[in-house]
Amino acid sequence: MLISGKAGKSGRSANPLLTPQQERERLRDLARQAERELAGVQMASMDELTLLSNRHGFSELARLGLDACRKLETPATLLYFTLDEFKHICYLYGRTKGDDALKTFADVLRIGFRENDVVGRLEGDRFVALLTGSSVVEIAAIKARLDEILDERNATAHRSYDIRFRVVQVEYDPEVHDSIEELLGEAEGLLSR
Repeated sequence: MLISGKAGKSGRSANPLLTPQQERERLRDLARQAERELAGVQMASMDELTLLSNRHGFSELARLGLDACRKLETPATLLYFTLDEFKHICYLYGRTKGDDALKTFADVLRIGFRENDVVGRLEGDRFVALLTGSSVVEIAAIKARLDEILDERNATAHRSYDIRFRVVQVEYDPEVHDSIEELLGEAEGLLSR
């Protein structure tokens, strides 16, 4: 015996063994499952503490950004940040205060950059920002803007320490840098000098 169902609005056959209510519930379950999977992927690429992209997430987004810059022949600049005296803050005031410093700096970066810039936390007190469509960025102006935002945060927090940072800049050159990892490696080398 052959049972055929009616075609739904989408033109697909509905499961003839399910009532319309059961079919809607099945679709809701599938949507919830898709949302959970998407959230899992998102969490795998996000730093839980700062809610910025982690190294993996940053690398993937930056790779896409560099690919677009290469195709469109537009410039890009990588800014690589480290917090001053971060280990000292953790040692003197504890890991919780260190975590607070990281979260505060992440907020400053989130506010200080454009929506289309790729910002992430690599590890520890290392942060990065890839500015697509920007070359020879005036690092003094960026540092001044971030310092201003950070000064406001430092003043309102009433801590016994201030959060400060260092930053280096690497201009993306498609002839020199084959990947985001090469850009990061060059920036790490400059920072350790």
